[in-house]
Amino acid sequence: MKNTFQFDLAIVGGGAAGFFGAIIAAETNPDLSMLILEKTTKLLSKVKVSGGGRCNVTHHCFEPTPLSKHYPRGSKELKSLFRKFQAKDIVEWFESKGVKLKTEEDGRIFPVSNNSQTIIDCLLDETERHGIKIKLQSEVRKITPQGNGFTLELNNEKIIARKVLIACGGYNNLHSYDWLKPAPIINPIPSLFTFNDSDKKFKDLMGVAVSQAEVKIAGTKFSETGPCLITHWGLSGPAVIKLSAWAAEYLHEKKYEFTALVNWTGTVGEEGLRKDLQELNANHGKQKIINNPLYKIPSRLWMRLCELAEIEETRTWAELPRKSLNRLVEFMIRCPFEIKGKTTFKEEFVTCGGVDLKSIDLETMESKHQNGIYFAGEVLNIDGETGGFNFQSAWTTAYVAAKAISES
Repeated sequence: MKNTFQFDLAIVGGGAAGFFGAIIAAETNPDLSMLILEKTTKLLSKVKVSGGGRCNVTHHCFEPTPLSKHYPRGSKELKSLFRKFQAKDIVEWFESKGVKLKTEEDGRIFPVSNNSQTIIDCLLDETERHGIKIKLQSEVRKITPQGNGFTLELNNEKIIARKVLIACGGYNNLHSYDWLKPAPIINPIPSLFTFNDSDKKFKDLMGVAVSQAEVKIAGTKFSETGPCLITHWGLSGPAVIKLSAWAAEYLHEKKYEFTALVNWTGTVGEEGLRKDLQELNANHGKQKIINNPLYKIPSRLWMRLCELAEIEETRTWAELPRKSLNRLVEFMIRCPFEIKGKTTFKEEFVTCGGVDLKSIDLETMESKHQNGIYFAGEVLNIDGETGGFNFQSAWTTAYVAAKAISES
């Protein structure tokens, strides 16, 4: 071991939660000496790629209870945590640092610059201003209680700190969770992913999007509505990504082999659809079916649905056989996709699982098993839908932990 360092607080993880926690602790207690430990050579890498490189900071949902409902895991706990620090608060914090934010139509909040580097620069500048030290390529291998503090064992040195904030996480760091024991760990698995279609019968329609579709997992109650995108590998888009979050544990158990049913009409049911088709037969019987897509379904997709229903190009509504009509109904509201496997949603991987929230004091984010150890961010068993919710839980848990640490 080469050197021994002494700090009031060691932060494990150079991501959003780690940086924000360190800054809030410094703002609350400027006398704290702090060190951020990042095991890779890159800082704030997830911030960099978030929102397609624009950084989806949070979501415009400024009430704790509605905000908490966007989390498949951690909803109950976040409801109380959001009363301490929520979306409105992080918006005000960034704007107080000169970072202008904007809200888009779907509620997502981004920097006006449309560049994630704006958020990164803000966090780095605040870290430097408060004299917070950063150490790269410093993987923590073991944390051992020592007197009134802790010894953190790295690759070739030891660091001694009075308190520790663990803000690492992510499915790709699964192997590193071993050193967190005895903290109870719920097996980390992926959340937020797209579906791989084994048949690929829609592959040639990649890029076609439906603005309002309903995607279900056959044989379950899992269902989400929203934009759906056909890709060269299967299905993507907000409806699919959101569904993957709520069904993450179930799909993991199924080894990502299941049937997805897509209702291309959105929320129109079978009874309503058949009624609409009867009216077309009665009032527009001479119209060629293939030339008149319904429910704003894109023409290329509509032609494929007609093809699957065995409807000839010259067929009119008045000439439509009952068998073909029934097939069209099925492919419009229960279009099956045999899914085998998943694809990570760009680079914005999110983890379902982590440190069990039952082992955390939610007033402080301190471990119930070891005083002086605090948790924040993705290392916790908290994950949200896409749209800025995962960053918000990171900001919130880091804030609560940092305030508790700096005031103790």
